[in-house]
Amino acid sequence: MKKYIVKTPSLIKIIFCKWIWSFSKKEKDIYLTFDDGPTPDITDWTLNELKKHNAKATFFCIGKNILEHPTVFQKIINEGHSVGNHTHNHLNGLKTEKEEYLNNAESAENSIQQFNNLTSQKKSMLFRPPYGKLTLNQASILRKKGYKIIMWDVLSADFDTTISNKKCLENVIKNTQNGSIIVFHDSIKASEKLKYVLPKILDFYASKNYTFKSI
Repeated sequence: MKKYIVKTPSLIKIIFCKWIWSFSKKEKDIYLTFDDGPTPDITDWTLNELKKHNAKATFFCIGKNILEHPTVFQKIINEGHSVGNHTHNHLNGLKTEKEEYLNNAESAENSIQQFNNLTSQKKSMLFRPPYGKLTLNQASILRKKGYKIIMWDVLSADFDTTISNKKCLENVIKNTQNGSIIVFHDSIKASEKLKYVLPKILDFYASKNYTFKSI
């Protein structure tokens, strides 16, 4: 497994200050996000866990998966969560030509906007680059199109098959603070760790009177 950073350094947030990494530390709010869905069963399970705590979250969806699983995608919206663009085919921006990347993101957005009750989402236009990787030029153009580039403060690393479930939980507990944006994945690969960690995270922070908000 390649190296990654669990807690985003303050310097990175300063350098890339036009991207959103976290929110205000003044309020006891946490922003759970889920990448790579919608995925049958796994996304459904995630939604059920969130409902137990009246927690809202943000799902950064792959356009192809939206088209393949429209009922699951609609369920995300019906239950009051936010959705964002994660490209149509989960592309790495650093390995993809500008036009191809932007066209792929547009394809994903078209898939999202097929759902008529997304009026508020059309105004917010959230975008998270797969792998957290895109060029400054790609990001600039996306922002000019009205997108907010949503990154993260805490990476759970639920995608990492080489770490234990407990280490994944530790990644979140040790690094989360007021206003943190936390990354999980509602994917097959991450499902084992997600099912271990998410209920514990919801219980732990709910007991400390935190509110789980969507972006």
